[in-house]
Amino acid sequence: MLIKLNWITLRVRNLEASVHFYHHVLGLTVQRRFESRGRQIAMLGLGEKSETSLELIEGSEQVLQPEAGISIGYEVTSLEAAMERLAKMNIPILREPVQPNPRLRFMYIADPDGFEVQLAEHLE
Repeated sequence: MLIKLNWITLRVRNLEASVHFYHHVLGLTVQRRFESRGRQIAMLGLGEKSETSLELIEGSEQVLQPEAGISIGYEVTSLEAAMERLAKMNIPILREPVQPNPRLRFMYIADPDGFEVQLAEHLE
């Protein structure tokens, strides 16, 4: 029945702040921006045409609160390099790196609305 995940949607308070975070801090590509039913929307992904996009919809209300337990996870080539980059940009680490098994290490940061973003490194 299902063949792929198309996008994940977050309702954000300030679209420009969120686009800045996901594009300039995390390096996602802004695939397109548009307006629908009076709301500004941005689609971001890993490259010009990625399989799964992050859809950001600007609105004054948040339907999903950050403490709901939802997080977005991205894989990085090096957690150490990611931490150095984040430190230079003054992005605080929400939860310090943990290594639940010998092949995985991850940490969490927060986006401008407080949603958790996991950065994970798969070790060899």
